[in-house]
Amino acid sequence: MRNFTYYNPTKLIFGRGTVEKLRDEVPKYGKKVLLVYGGGSIKKNGLYDQVVGILNDINAEIYEVSGVEPNPRISTVRRGVDICKKEGIEFLLAVGGGSVIDCTKAIAAGSKYDGDAWDLVIKKAPVSDALPFGTILTLAATGSEMNSGSVITNWETKEKYGWGSPFVFPKFSILDPVNTFTVPKNQTIYGVVDMMAHTFEHYFHLDENTPLQDRMCESLLQTVMETAPKLLNDLENYEYRETILYCGTMALNGMVQMGFRGDWATHNLEHAVSAVYDIPHGGGLAILFPNWMKHNLHVKPERFKQLAVRVFGVDPTGKADEQVGLAGIEKLREFWNSIGAPSRLSDYGIDDSKIDLLVDRAMKNGEYGNFTRLNAEDTEAIYRASL
Repeated sequence: MRNFTYYNPTKLIFGRGTVEKLRDEVPKYGKKVLLVYGGGSIKKNGLYDQVVGILNDINAEIYEVSGVEPNPRISTVRRGVDICKKEGIEFLLAVGGGSVIDCTKAIAAGSKYDGDAWDLVIKKAPVSDALPFGTILTLAATGSEMNSGSVITNWETKEKYGWGSPFVFPKFSILDPVNTFTVPKNQTIYGVVDMMAHTFEHYFHLDENTPLQDRMCESLLQTVMETAPKLLNDLENYEYRETILYCGTMALNGMVQMGFRGDWATHNLEHAVSAVYDIPHGGGLAILFPNWMKHNLHVKPERFKQLAVRVFGVDPTGKADEQVGLAGIEKLREFWNSIGAPSRLSDYGIDDSKIDLLVDRAMKNGEYGNFTRLNAEDTEAIYRASL
């Protein structure tokens, strides 16, 4: 196990009716509030009116950035930054899923930077400060509500990158499972895949002596796999929504990843695909992750065997580690197929016509991955296996 320092200052406010906590939290940071949200679902389900009503009750001065994209774009970030600088915004409130929160993080950091916010995403300039912000989560998926990471797309240049900073931890995040009731089935599926993929990114590492971390990851995966099929058949079940919502947060708030360095190559692979084709992030991960696993099974087959036996119930008797690991990968594919996740890039109409562009975008910063380093040849092989 590596030496580590764990730090997470986000106040997590979880449970039914917790949106009312806005009355206590927002006044700590100021009265000029920028409300950030997506395509309007929060207006249909009544959450927008509830939030605005509370903000009005506490005499907040409300400004808005709406229309945040599923793969949030730097153009929307720039729009928010302009408002913050022009109006002297004191606090931002993200109401939505991970995309809205990621966009809000970039607005918060960009508002304290003199140049273009894209500089922060591509690490041309460091994040040195950010406006305070809180979140009201409406989709279980990314974990952005309790971490300091963000992913932003530049649609004009077909680039999509992850970035982060300790300055962009949310001050608080409000998670009421009821606010996820209206999430449609396909987005619920993508969220389930995303939180599982985050857990796999942690799980595949080369560090030794991580028995507790392993069990935490395995337990998280088992809980999601037990709950997801039931939730997808009963989308307004509070207990199922509650469990999945909590799992999504725990998968990427740092709790299960202390003492080792996870891989994260598959997220890089997917970011290139959705930068070029604008597909759902969770859909891309469902397609790519099993193929990344097969490509790298040889690196540490005992790791794949452990996953296969403990999480997918594969019987290892009389089988080599790689055979057991491969059986586990097939079980993963079967599970994702069973809940309706895509399995081929062709499911989104993607062929091999832009393979070179995908490889170029994935290789933008050179070889990547921590479980094993992927080069251009590896990258192309995984994309072709995913067609």
